[in-house]
Amino acid sequence: MPAKVSARGPLIAIGGAEDRSDEADILKRVIDWSGKSSPVVGVITTASAIPDEVFRDYHATFGTLGAAEVLDIRVRDRTDAADDGFIDLIGRADVIFISGGDQMRLTNVFGGSAALAMIRSRHAQGAVVAGTSAGAACQSRTMVYGGSPDDSLRKGAVKMAAGFGFVDGVIIDTHFLQRGRFSRLMEVGATNPEYLGVGLGEDAAVLFEGDLIRAIGPGHVILVDSSSITGSNVFDLDDGEAVTVHNVTMHALINGYGYSLRERRVIAPSELEEHSTEQSDAYT
Repeated sequence: MPAKVSARGPLIAIGGAEDRSDEADILKRVIDWSGKSSPVVGVITTASAIPDEVFRDYHATFGTLGAAEVLDIRVRDRTDAADDGFIDLIGRADVIFISGGDQMRLTNVFGGSAALAMIRSRHAQGAVVAGTSAGAACQSRTMVYGGSPDDSLRKGAVKMAAGFGFVDGVIIDTHFLQRGRFSRLMEVGATNPEYLGVGLGEDAAVLFEGDLIRAIGPGHVILVDSSSITGSNVFDLDDGEAVTVHNVTMHALINGYGYSLRERRVIAPSELEEHSTEQSDAYT
């Protein structure tokens, strides 16, 4: 099932722990993709338990990278998500950046809200939507929110829930290499082979462009493709029993490589450059 981004603005998912110095490669691209020399950036810290600290860090980084203004979109509960003041802030943002923390808090607070509707509206109008860690995991229509990396290949070990639905056909996991989360996406693939697992390492990201995934940043992007699995016992098991799954395909991408969701293949940098030339006005 090809992934499809349900909006025209750039959508970026970051694996967490991205560089926030004045050399920040990924965050600089997030700014650049707005198409404006001095964009307004709105930072949503809902997922975080330490919003003051998180906002302070991103305020400094985005300011250094050229943002005209960095807005503190401090939505903490569902009342805030219906507040006209916060909705107006989202409406002003050229870049909407969702911080890390707890993705279930994000979906609980924003689900079905006027604030989420405004994010979707701004994205459809061309605004950048980017998120890191929890702010990346929530972007897919179905999201992972739990499951021990030590022993997730057991039926029911990985917990999934509805995400924001900015992109279809994928499930995103973050801090992927650093926290050893391979087994999480393998179980997801055993139970939902139509989803491509996108495992984002730290300081790594993807840009979703329709049916194309573009790897960016210094870290690794791991793709777990279960669409051609030849067998699994998952349907015969009770919860907690060990899963077997056969013929899972994995790819490790680095900056400059891409992946076609439609063709299920890796795209080399030379071919990706040709695609970039053809799509040079996609976000302008």
